[in-house]
Amino acid sequence: MKGTYLGEFEEIILLAVCVLGDDAYGVSITDEINGQTSRTVHLSGVHTALYRLEEKGLVSSYLGGATQLRGGRRKRLFQVTAQGKEALKEARELRNHFWNRIPAMVWEGGSV
Repeated sequence: MKGTYLGEFEEIILLAVCVLGDDAYGVSITDEINGQTSRTVHLSGVHTALYRLEEKGLVSSYLGGATQLRGGRRKRLFQVTAQGKEALKEARELRNHFWNRIPAMVWEGGSV
């Protein structure tokens, strides 16, 4: 899987999809990210990232059932693929590798 670049926003999207499980669709993902981070993301940006992640094979999507609440429209639900889980695992390992290499004196001096 080496070579699949996962940007920060894509990583956050994948994490939100994992957290939401069977309820991961555009609005719920946007709400989750807005609620868990200090940034404001917009639905259009989330959709763009989701479709990009789907093209990379990191998420898959399917249409859920139509609901009265949505005026008979169906939700496009997303789930992280095995390849997406591997990409998240690699991103976490890379970050942890760097964090673990920071000398203690850097923290004591207030540099980071």
